[in-house]
Amino acid sequence: MKRAAKAQKIVHLLETLYPETPIPLDHRDAYTLLVAVMLSAQTTDKKVNEVSPQLFNMASTPQLMATKSVEEILTHIKPLGLAPTKAKNLQRLSEQLVERHGGIIPQTYEELEALPGVGHKTASVVMSQAFGYPAFPVDTHIHRLAARWGLSNGRDVVTTERDLKAIFDESLWNKLHLQIIFFGREYCPARNHDLNSCPICGWAATKKRIAQEAKDETNKRKRGRHR
Repeated sequence: MKRAAKAQKIVHLLETLYPETPIPLDHRDAYTLLVAVMLSAQTTDKKVNEVSPQLFNMASTPQLMATKSVEEILTHIKPLGLAPTKAKNLQRLSEQLVERHGGIIPQTYEELEALPGVGHKTASVVMSQAFGYPAFPVDTHIHRLAARWGLSNGRDVVTTERDLKAIFDESLWNKLHLQIIFFGREYCPARNHDLNSCPICGWAATKKRIAQEAKDETNKRKRGRHR
């Protein structure tokens, strides 16, 4: 199947499965969304949603967060991966928002990515979900599935984002990236995935990618046995 036809079929199936796409991270406004996305690196959204209420009850604005010590912030986010680094970044990010932007979340990639702890993916999520700009944030689910479905060569997330933007109409990006994330979480585990029972991988996965994933899985098992 040609890539364009495959992409059209994927869009149709995802729209059927996920007609509504609520933002997975609990937040109150653009600032708390920015913080939640930054905290979600190498941590599940579920875990972030467990700790963020207490964090935001302590400080839900950059002005308030900037007055808190790194130790105070760390107390609230300790269960998260990379918590010490995230606490330092969050404190510095909030200070910079107050000092350089008057406490307002900037609406450009350049300004967002200049903030401590904010990479391109985090900036893309904020631009799309807080401000409605067309963006295609690529997380691990999207990166893996785009390669498996033959929509990208899967070398890196930058390439995957570029390829997906070229394939799908801009009007679909903001919703589609969430639909793929939801689909990946529900149907496509990273390991021991049954392609035949998957509503999309069952027909969209490329032979090359299937062979590569089988090889990777075998190598992981071998490494596990030799530890």
